[in-house]
Amino acid sequence: MDRVKGDDGFDLQVHIGKLSLANPVMTASGTFGYAREFSNLVHLHRLGGIVVKGISLEARSGNPPPRVFETACGMLNAIGLENVGVERFITEKMPFLRELSCPVVVNILGDSVEQYHDIASRLDGVFGVSALEVNISCPNVKKGGVAFGTDPVMAAQVTAAVRGATSLPVLVKLSPNVTDIVLMARAVEEAGADGISLINTLIGMAIDPQTRKPRLANVIGGLSGPAIKPVALRMVWQVAANVSIPVIGIGGITTAEDALEFLLAGATAIQVGTANFYEPSAPEQIIQGMKDYLRHQKEQSIRDIIGTVQTG
Repeated sequence: MDRVKGDDGFDLQVHIGKLSLANPVMTASGTFGYAREFSNLVHLHRLGGIVVKGISLEARSGNPPPRVFETACGMLNAIGLENVGVERFITEKMPFLRELSCPVVVNILGDSVEQYHDIASRLDGVFGVSALEVNISCPNVKKGGVAFGTDPVMAAQVTAAVRGATSLPVLVKLSPNVTDIVLMARAVEEAGADGISLINTLIGMAIDPQTRKPRLANVIGGLSGPAIKPVALRMVWQVAANVSIPVIGIGGITTAEDALEFLLAGATAIQVGTANFYEPSAPEQIIQGMKDYLRHQKEQSIRDIIGTVQTG
């Protein structure tokens, strides 16, 4: 593989299947809107890639408020996958996104295997879409609400359906709310995934002692932020050692040191999520921090450190 060096002499380029990233730093779905919202806060062209908020076949209004609550070292959210739907996304959001110089990854979701197939098919020929990230933490309405991401057979079915509907790289975002994360990862790899994003949020809850009511109208929500980083790092390390496709690390990454831990554990790239809310410059700071690390370590390519953690 040819080395592509930046102006400062460091090679940060990584590859996830056919998806090429100028650097390993991406934004996480649901934390960066449709990118335009951050255009006055972040130099978007400097990012390795942008993952837009989850898109469904039809528009969704999401859950009633309150939908977000800050916890110790983290955040609970129950937004409810609010989005404009695939048609409006293509006509209203893609004109801006396709002008960006970094790859755009569209996170997709559905309530049935057929919905995943249909939305993947609809996005397949859309100019400017570089890859799909499949959110399998959604409930399968035909199976009584069981999340696709907690059953390896259902996870494989969704992955195969998306793989059969598109020529784009397919990344599958795994839920941590399972007994065996490696089993899930192998299932989606065998079904045709080009890469694995992990982890999605942990399921959590908060209660107001004064009112004796849940802090979220939905009662439970997804826990993200630094609190979940050790869990995410462990799962990335386990999965990277047991699959042959690239892994994208997600969970509590706020600094370059956080990101480097994930790369050392075996991740090819990372996604910054909750940090975008309170420090929009975090992704750019992480990119610079990676360059500083390579300089200090006397390394030229970020790829040379991937999976080099010494556990023996």
